[in-house]
Amino acid sequence: MKIAEIRAKSKEELKDLVVSLKKEQFNLRMQASVGTLESQSRFKEVRRTIARVKTLLTEEPGKVVVKKEKVKKAAAPKKEVAKKPAKKTATKAKKG
Repeated sequence: MKIAEIRAKSKEELKDLVVSLKKEQFNLRMQASVGTLESQSRFKEVRRTIARVKTLLTEEPGKVVVKKEKVKKAAAPKKEVAKKPAKKTATKAKKG
């Protein structure tokens, strides 16, 4: 469920939605334990939707935070690193 859909609901509808999502979460857990779960990803969706709804319930009215556009910073010029010559390893003949 998208946040815009959730914001359109009243407080009472949101509370009912949390209860129904909690029941769905419980049912998903039971299906997983029995082995009849079809979609594992539904756990994540339900958990995140519950979090979104609870966030809106605790949010103060009139304090809606709007995302700001991301401003791309200009890429810094790359510094050239001087290449060091490869070390030569001398092989010593064994004496003895």
